[in-house]
Amino acid sequence: KANAIDADIVAMGWKALEHLERGYDGLVIGNQGEHFSAGANLFLIAMLAQQQDWAQIHSTVRELQNLFQALRAAPGPVITAPFGMALGGGAEMAMASTRTVAHAELYIGLVEMGVGLLPAGTGCKEMLRRMINPVMQTPNADVLPHMQQVFEALALAKVSESAKQARALGFLRPTDRIVLNKDFLLAEAKREALHLLASGYAPQHAGQVWAAGRDTLAALRIGVYSMHEAGYATDHDVLIADKIAHVLCGGDLSEPGWVPEQYILDLEREAFVELCHEPKTIERIMHMLQFNKPLRN
Repeated sequence: KANAIDADIVAMGWKALEHLERGYDGLVIGNQGEHFSAGANLFLIAMLAQQQDWAQIHSTVRELQNLFQALRAAPGPVITAPFGMALGGGAEMAMASTRTVAHAELYIGLVEMGVGLLPAGTGCKEMLRRMINPVMQTPNADVLPHMQQVFEALALAKVSESAKQARALGFLRPTDRIVLNKDFLLAEAKREALHLLASGYAPQHAGQVWAAGRDTLAALRIGVYSMHEAGYATDHDVLIADKIAHVLCGGDLSEPGWVPEQYILDLEREAFVELCHEPKTIERIMHMLQFNKPLRN
């Protein structure tokens, strides 16, 4: 049997795993509200940062990463059914699934840049796994144009205008489904879970992702520098973009190669905590909480 549950980000994820442990064969994560999820708890992050409780921020991000990795490795298929807005942590939740069944009207994106942060709930890693890994299965493939596409999606906080565009941006996989009628979304997601079970579902396990290394990192940094010189990026934009590039390239590795997913997750988490130290990041978070729009500082 497959079950549809309605909760917010972290609660819905752990609840899904609990259901699987109780004997459910598969799960659908979704809700019947106005939006799938507008993101994680920014107020909590701002409060912890103002208290300089870096250890708790570190722990909070690690829990989110562990949750999304556990969903991917669940014993039964986990289907996410996003619609409306699926932003930041909401996008990461939608992507942490065996399969996504999305409504055609889907505004999904990793928008953490707008609040002075970067995706750290497996978002950076997942984009590499989806967009870079398939390319680098081909010997001597050029990673740079594909990495630039991923980098721009995160550094420019791109949000899809439809599920079709979400697929082009990498937020949906080629195997993910798009449903035109929202009224049928959860039913179709449940049907997908049952289909995967009937097809002989096997749990997914963490693998490796391609780390492009310092040469690709240098190329991305040149692009950021050019944007700054042209007046399109503030100093704080440059700082955040540099950390995004650092994570996506696997750090300053002398040679590109395959690394464990956890390696990228550790870089995500470290960069996120470092950005929480920045006063301008706190300004961006508080401005978003107060006015519901990004601050360019």
